[in-house]
Amino acid sequence: MNKNHYCIIMAGGAGSRFWPMSRNARPKQFLDILGLGRTFIQMTYDRFSKIVPVENILIVTSEQYADLVKEQLPDILPDNILLEPYKRNTAPCIAYATYKLYDKNPDATVVVAPSDHFITGEENFCNTINCALEHASGSKNLFTIGIKPTRPDTNYGYIQINRQTNRIISGHSSYEVKTFTEKPNEELAKVFIETGEFFWNSGIFIWNLRAIKAELENHLPEVATLFAKGEGLYNTPQEKAFIAKVYDNSPSISIDYGVMEKTSRAWIFLSNFGWSDVGTWNSLYDRSVDKTPEGNFIKGSNILLRGVTNSIIWEKNPEKLLVVRGLDDFMVIDEKDVLLICPNDEKVLKDILAELAIEEQSQYL
Repeated sequence: MNKNHYCIIMAGGAGSRFWPMSRNARPKQFLDILGLGRTFIQMTYDRFSKIVPVENILIVTSEQYADLVKEQLPDILPDNILLEPYKRNTAPCIAYATYKLYDKNPDATVVVAPSDHFITGEENFCNTINCALEHASGSKNLFTIGIKPTRPDTNYGYIQINRQTNRIISGHSSYEVKTFTEKPNEELAKVFIETGEFFWNSGIFIWNLRAIKAELENHLPEVATLFAKGEGLYNTPQEKAFIAKVYDNSPSISIDYGVMEKTSRAWIFLSNFGWSDVGTWNSLYDRSVDKTPEGNFIKGSNILLRGVTNSIIWEKNPEKLLVVRGLDDFMVIDEKDVLLICPNDEKVLKDILAELAIEEQSQYL
């Protein structure tokens, strides 16, 4: 493995779209939702430990999840757990890791990835990431991984390629990015797929530190300037106090909106591995291959259904009988102290969470 190759795993999200299973105290990345015996963050760590040295894996997460990271990833070096005092989206998260790592190894090339994605075809995944890392190490461009869409999904961002810029790099197709579109409606998503020019935005990025620093300075100076002031403080006892001040003053902005959509140096590697961000109950339902003939996705052993179709039924207590009748396209999620029964609609769930916050029921969030 190349000692200059690093991985930054972003693990600070709340995973609210998977409520009530995912909670503020233990969000989705720390759960074994798929029943595979490993949580999302553990599977992500396992995957990248085959690509970069384990001592080169950094986790960026919220301060409140520090103990969860240590519990689930006991081999992570303490100095490689970067704690964010506030949630500020992905641009400050990436800037923090970039400037801290640059202080240690300015020659590093990194892959940045969310902690909660599901990947199949891991050999192809490793080959793609290794190829991208090798190529990015000597490039000023910023690379992302594109996923060939299999359906007009409205929960994903889409990346349009510039067909005239195709480069074959170690057997992998790479293109200059033409446009980014965030979560189009279904009609537009269908048009995107028909053109053959659009790919799902995986949220996985590859670049060398000098390249991303330059683009942060060009397109997000209000973020870059804050973190640049930490020169000489990173990797010292003074880092924590400095970061607290930085996050207090930092805007909340995504790396996609702040940099990738503005830079002229965005390129995409096309992938041939299976990918899902499993970001919602809907996406879990869509990727499930073991639905009943009635179209139901069922988890639980003591469940009696009649006249139920196209629904998610989730009951983890084998001592409780769950009886459901006459529902279509619903969610019935029985999770500890919360029983959720509602249409399988992301907006409905979002409204429920907002109402709980207003009604001072935050202990259930």
